[in-house]
Amino acid sequence: MSDAPLMPKATAVWLIDNTSLTFEQIAEFCKLHPLEVKGIADGEVATGIKGHDPITSGQLGREELQRGERDKSHLLKLLVSKVRLPPVKVKRGPRYTPLSRRQDRPNAILWLVRNHGELKDAQIMRLVGTTKSTLQAIRERTHWNSASLSPMDPVTLGLCSQIDLDFEVGRAAKDRPAVEEDQGQTLMPAEYTTGRAAYEPSTEAEVFGSKGPKHREDDEAAVDVASVFGRSSG
Repeated sequence: MSDAPLMPKATAVWLIDNTSLTFEQIAEFCKLHPLEVKGIADGEVATGIKGHDPITSGQLGREELQRGERDKSHLLKLLVSKVRLPPVKVKRGPRYTPLSRRQDRPNAILWLVRNHGELKDAQIMRLVGTTKSTLQAIRERTHWNSASLSPMDPVTLGLCSQIDLDFEVGRAAKDRPAVEEDQGQTLMPAEYTTGRAAYEPSTEAEVFGSKGPKHREDDEAAVDVASVFGRSSG
């Protein structure tokens, strides 16, 4: 915050006309050069400026003024206002793009669309200062200059800062739904590999072999017939 009073030249005009302060005292209080204050007193500077009373506006105390008039070495002190005004919230408008960079804006939009598909339209519009219709035309490849567009980094072009870009990308990543990662193949549960079911046959092939029960009976019948004929021939 500056230590100079409001309307310093108008205040100097009033102090010159209504007090016996020296030029150095007035210059120090109004944050002006002593020669400039002398020029105001001579009518060479601030011609036509109406004087402003710092006492009425609460910038200078009357006792402080009287002390300065008595003591020519005393430097006047500006009164500090006890009223604290709330900070003014500045509403951010659309980002201003210099004329020399506006022709590169479609290339920057194309770069953002291709490399950061997670960004929403509103985020891209904030970053490069474009309109909804232009962004939609580039997305749908209906822009009048689509054939000549080439993706270019908006940070390199000076359309936005790297901090702004990282901020928007980070916020878009937080808004994306979580995707379950593929865990791949996993081992069978221990209850299955170490239990009884792992050793009990579950199919006919496991019980009777690859031929099945019918073929096993046929094999046994063939063995019995051969043994009978072998004994009779002996």
